[in-house]
Amino acid sequence: MTYLQAIVLGIVQGLTEFIPVSSSGHLVIVPHLLGWEFSHAQAFVFDVLVQWGTLLAVFIYFRRDLVTIGLAFVRGVVGGRPFADPDSRMGWYLVLATLPAVVVGLAAKDLIESAFASPRATGIFLLGTALLLVIAERVGHRNRSMEEMTWGDALWIGCSQVLALLPGISRSGSTIAGGMTRHLDRPSAARFSFLMSVPVMVGAGILALKDLAALPAADHFLLPLLAGFLAALVSGYIAIRWLLAYLGRHSLYGFAVYCVLLGLLVLFL
Repeated sequence: MTYLQAIVLGIVQGLTEFIPVSSSGHLVIVPHLLGWEFSHAQAFVFDVLVQWGTLLAVFIYFRRDLVTIGLAFVRGVVGGRPFADPDSRMGWYLVLATLPAVVVGLAAKDLIESAFASPRATGIFLLGTALLLVIAERVGHRNRSMEEMTWGDALWIGCSQVLALLPGISRSGSTIAGGMTRHLDRPSAARFSFLMSVPVMVGAGILALKDLAALPAADHFLLPLLAGFLAALVSGYIAIRWLLAYLGRHSLYGFAVYCVLLGLLVLFL
């Protein structure tokens, strides 16, 4: 993998991690369309670890929210009243929403990795992302804020995230759609989606470190990986700011149309 390839893929990852069009799908499709060939193991490790660039973008953008939730969570546990404070409860909601993807991800790791080698499967799953976005717009009443969330909402959104283990199913798309089908407004569904990306990305990145160490000549792969990481960080931060502003005034239909067109393009080509 060259520096140019890593930077291009890092920008693709950063922009599409939060915009609901599937970053994993684009990281499969873009190299295929450009004729770039990487080993399956190298591509999968790059895809997972470069997400840490977008993870850092989440930390920077939501730093106040994360500090507030983290401190309230610790105070609640230490004080023996873990659910008394709304911010502490939000911390537990994030934990609960993370569990379904962790369980399924660990149980089906090999199957999920093999799916990343198939552009055709990615095209099909992109159509699935479009369907989720349309359902969210049609079903959601969009009359609740993130502060009104319940345990049931968190678990439902967490189960929605399981779908995003497949390439082509957008993580942000599936979780935003999950929140909207529980009648959260679009910005609230997006904020919770972005916050719940933190534990998932941290866990996936830690698991991928072992795979990185097992790669032949892994030391030669580190500098391109760093270039991709920085590209994903900058583009991811821009994407977060843009999408939160966009969802305050617009629907998800435009992203659904994009996913349909890209999915059909991949299937036909």
